[in-house]
Amino acid sequence: MNTPIRRLAFLVLAMFTALLLATTWIQFVAADGLRDRPGNRRTLIDTYSRERGAILVDGTAVARSERTDDDLRWVRRYDQATRYSHVTGYWSFTYGAGLGLEKARNAVLAGTDDSLFYQRVVDLVTGQQPSGASLELTIDPDVQAAAAEALGDRRGAAVAVDPRTGAILALVSRPSFDPNALSSHNLTAVDEAYQQLTQDPAQPLVNRAIAGDLYPPGSTFKLVVAAAALESGDYRADSELDGPVRYTLPGTSTELPNFGGEACDPQGRPTLARSVQISCNTAFAWLAGQLGADAVREQAQEFGFGQQIEVPMQVTPSSYPDQLDDAQLALTGVGQYDVRVTPLQVAMVSAAIANDGALMTPYLVETVRDRDLEVIHETRPRTMSRSVSASTAAALTEMMVSVVQGGSGTLAQIPGVSVAGKTGTAEFGSSGAAHAWFTGFAPADDPQIAVAVIVESATDNWTGETGGQVAAPVARAMLEAGVAP
Repeated sequence: MNTPIRRLAFLVLAMFTALLLATTWIQFVAADGLRDRPGNRRTLIDTYSRERGAILVDGTAVARSERTDDDLRWVRRYDQATRYSHVTGYWSFTYGAGLGLEKARNAVLAGTDDSLFYQRVVDLVTGQQPSGASLELTIDPDVQAAAAEALGDRRGAAVAVDPRTGAILALVSRPSFDPNALSSHNLTAVDEAYQQLTQDPAQPLVNRAIAGDLYPPGSTFKLVVAAAALESGDYRADSELDGPVRYTLPGTSTELPNFGGEACDPQGRPTLARSVQISCNTAFAWLAGQLGADAVREQAQEFGFGQQIEVPMQVTPSSYPDQLDDAQLALTGVGQYDVRVTPLQVAMVSAAIANDGALMTPYLVETVRDRDLEVIHETRPRTMSRSVSASTAAALTEMMVSVVQGGSGTLAQIPGVSVAGKTGTAEFGSSGAAHAWFTGFAPADDPQIAVAVIVESATDNWTGETGGQVAAPVARAMLEAGVAP
């Protein structure tokens, strides 16, 4: 064989090798990604040929597939659409699986997940039409309804969890949207609806309960600081703190005031319990400095800060800042500076305290069921961490009860039920605007539900709405709905 022929043979061999490698890569490595791309219309047409699984709340479908007469054969319908939109997400021929469970559990709902392999084999052998699996959720419809109605048209979010298991009982984000507008087979109308939603400055497609830009927690973070103090062994509920009317941030001439410019104690020495009850800013700024950034950060992490959580939607990790100077550390003691949280994270703090210090992993899907309603998967409660000792949890519970009984959270009171809570008013930006927070649980002596509520500032110029005034009534409605009679 002469040299030109040999070179040509090597070139042909190299081309066949490259073709073989590319084919193998596409079929076995990149196949899932290519199949799941929103623009893959062949995959969408294929999935529309089978019935998509339902999403169920207390046995009632809040997302279901309905047979049509057109060539797509099935259309997705959402009942109580705006109430559950951030839970369900949407399923669109144009935009694919978007947000919520439609995206996070797309393969299960579509019937292509590996867990449904044997069902697909049976369908193939018996000639049955393939279908997806259904998701049965942990949502309590009464708590979800109470949260949605109490929030109304105000921007914000509300979350409720069962502190004993981590099961999510409510997940509401406002503003909401109608996923039916995106599931229609009128593709022109779908595109118009999608463009309107994505260009809306209120960002209705953002799930504020678990994602988005996150919020400063304000005084709800004082629970974390108080926990760190008790866990250190250097402080008790009756330990006196330095709580003047105004506290000069270390290394600066900037003064941090208490709300309304009031004293926390006539002698400026409120106890830790009293400081939680009346939400004393100066005492907690001082306390954070005494504890140090590492102790506060480590305590926050024990409550779930910085953790990667899927419920199964991805939850944006909450964060406590690194490399703080003394003034910044003091500000974190009142939940300001660069402390950032999701409402779910704040609910997890209350839930851990309610559960004797054990933080349970939050989850939204109770069971996955096949076409014959046989359980394919059941979520079992798991402990995420031991956030605080049982004795610390008991002390914090007593402090939180005092907040509702005679402190800043009296509007969360429920006749005949002992409620534990903590208010928060979190400043943001540079205009003086503030968001309103409330977190807590009930009954305090036998917790069944833990909640977190944030109501965003209606304007850039805050007009005095505090967490106790605005968020506590929303939380009360949720707690009332979630407490067993």
